Amino acid sequence: MSNTNPKPRIALIIGSTRAARFADAPATWMFKQAEARDDMDVELVDLRDFDLPFFDEIASNAFVPSQNLEAVRWQETIAHFDGFIFTVAEYNHSLTGALKNALDQAYTEWNHKPYTAIGYGGVGAARAIEHLRLIGIELQMVSTHAAVHIGGSDFFTVFPAVGNQPIETIEQNLIPSAKAALDELVWWAKATMVARASAA
Repeated sequence: MSNTNPKPRIALIIGSTRAARFADAPATWMFKQAEARDDMDVELVDLRDFDLPFFDEIASNAFVPSQNLEAVRWQETIAHFDGFIFTVAEYNHSLTGALKNALDQAYTEWNHKPYTAIGYGGVGAARAIEHLRLIGIELQMVSTHAAVHIGGSDFFTVFPAVGNQPIETIEQNLIPSAKAALDELVWWAKATMVARASAA
């Protein structure tokens, strides 16, 4: 690498595509936390901008190249990043179908890269984020220990159908976990960048 200490490139992936999604609020807040740091470059990646079909390839691109052009565009997009922040909604104790499908549409592009998450819901998307961690293991990714959970009364304070308050109303409850998650993400991103470069 020409730069001996490059800043990791991090994608903040909005993991819901519903017209009535709440994801934009936590995504915008988390993006601001990441953007304020000087140890990473963060970019917003919205699944709405990718017309991904349900996974219908012959096999994972770990084995054969994908044929769908939008899937290839998705793979090329995430290949440029060194780590990821996922916004995670919890639907029926798991993550959204849109996010699961996006994860399934690539393999090698996720390998040996870290990720963290900001989840929201009655229990802060805790169960969905645990499912995300299991998926990440199979994709040969590295999960941070810390994540941001907007749950309980905090969630109902900001959820539009209830309190409809800005996330800044509750951010003092979120900042410690956001800092921990981003600190860990940068540590792992730098470590895996060196490891991937040495294996190239």
